Amino acid sequence: MNPVPLGAGGAAPDEQRIRTAVALGGDGADIAHARHLAAEFLAQVQAEHGLPVSRRAIDVTQLVVSELVTNARKYAPGPALLDLRITGDTVEVEVWDSDPVLPIARAADAGRVGQHGLEIVMAVCQGFAAQREPVGKSITARIALLDEPAGALAGRQPL
Repeated sequence: MNPVPLGAGGAAPDEQRIRTAVALGGDGADIAHARHLAAEFLAQVQAEHGLPVSRRAIDVTQLVVSELVTNARKYAPGPALLDLRITGDTVEVEVWDSDPVLPIARAADAGRVGQHGLEIVMAVCQGFAAQREPVGKSITARIALLDEPAGALAGRQPL
């Protein structure tokens, strides 16, 4: 998979923008709501735009959304924003929250209970980036819409 060059608005030149976003208020239903939104978004991408999306891509996107929104709820006070967009042959999941501290993936430790979310996200995505914003931070993960023909996935690339 080759990265798609992005223009000023995040879309490739001449690329149709397919995107949805939601503000998450901080209640206990945010994580489930975000997962459902991700599945509905990818179903819409297939039905209305004719883009192929594998079952694995839907499952992985829901997992990534769940982990990133959970982290935002757990570590950042106040609202969070979830932005889903199609970029080339990938779906980008971006979560903004109010905490400016960038996450750090911890070394794998089978004996540790919890705090594996970022490790999981980085293991299943094709691209990952974390950046500070004027307020808070945004975390972006890029997931392939289709599996490779042999079932292997393209390696993770920086965004």
